[in-house]
Amino acid sequence: MKIVILDAYTLNKGDLSWQGLTALGELTCYDRTASHEVLSRAKEVDVILTNKVKLSADILIKLPRLRYIGVLATGVNVIDLAAASAQGIVVTNAPNYASDSVAQMVFAHILHFSQQVAKHDQAVKAGAWRGSLDFSLTLSPLHSLKNKVLGLIGFGHIAQKVAKIGLAFDMQVRVYSRRQKTHDLDGVIWQSFDEVIAGADFLSLHCPLTLQTERLIDAQCLAKMKPSAVLINTARGELIDEMALAAALSNGTLAFAGLDVLSIEPPANDHPFFALNNIALSPHNAWATLEARQELLAITVANLTAYIEGGTLHNQVA
Repeated sequence: MKIVILDAYTLNKGDLSWQGLTALGELTCYDRTASHEVLSRAKEVDVILTNKVKLSADILIKLPRLRYIGVLATGVNVIDLAAASAQGIVVTNAPNYASDSVAQMVFAHILHFSQQVAKHDQAVKAGAWRGSLDFSLTLSPLHSLKNKVLGLIGFGHIAQKVAKIGLAFDMQVRVYSRRQKTHDLDGVIWQSFDEVIAGADFLSLHCPLTLQTERLIDAQCLAKMKPSAVLINTARGELIDEMALAAALSNGTLAFAGLDVLSIEPPANDHPFFALNNIALSPHNAWATLEARQELLAITVANLTAYIEGGTLHNQVA
C-alpha cells in the first residue's frame, strides 16, 4: 500500500516519528504541495493524508487508484466529500485532538490583555523599571478575571474546556449554541446570541464555519458589544468581518482582540490589523503544541489501521 502525505511539515517538523505510518505501507512525505503538484504526487497512491491541500472533484476523478483520504485536522472542507463518496473513497478526520491546546491559547490571549506581560517585559528591558521612583511599575491598567463575563459562541469540546478554565478563574460563563449540549459544568448560563454578545467582557468564538456563521461578527454585532470588551477567535477566520473589526478597534467600539485565525492565511503585508496596537495575532498555531500533534498523528494511524484491517472505521466522514 502506497501512502503519501501532501503537507507533512505542519504536523511533523522533525520532532515526531512516522513509524506508525511506515508500518502500514510505503510512505512518502512532502513538506508542502502546491495545487499543480497534487496529481503527479498522488496518481500512484492508495492513501492520501492531507491537512490543507485541497482535493476537489476534478482532482479525485483523475486518481482511480485512490481508496482512502485521511484529513490531518478536524475540518474537512478541503475535500469534496460528495465526489469522494461517489468514487468509493473513504474519508476520515481527526476530531478533538487539540482541545486542551486551543483552550490554552484562548486564555493566553485573555491573559495577554489582562496582565500586559509583554508590554511590561519590554519596558523593563528598556530600563523603565530601573528608572522608576516606585518598587512597582504599572504602565497600563491590569484586570482581574474574577466575576468578569466570559461569553462563548458554540459549546463543543474546546468551548467546554474554555468554560472550565473560566470557572476556575471565578468568571461568569455565558453560552450561546444552536442546541444546548449535555455537560457536567455547574455555573454555565445559557443565553440568546444577543444576550451573550452584549454582556460579555471576553467573547470567544467556537462555532463551525457555515453559510450561517460566515461573518457572524460584523459591524452590527460589534456595535452591540461593550466598548471595554475583548474578542477572541481560535475557530475560523471567516467568522469575523475583518474590516468591521479593524474599524471597531480603531474607533474605540471594542477594546481589544486576540486572534489565532484570519480569513486568508498567511495575511497580506498591508492587512489593516498590522497598523493597530490593540490586537494580538498568533499565527494559527493554537492547535500545534507537541502534545496535540502527537495525538493527531496517533488518531491518524488508528483511523488508517482500522481501514486496512477491515474493522469498524473510526472518524469516518465519507
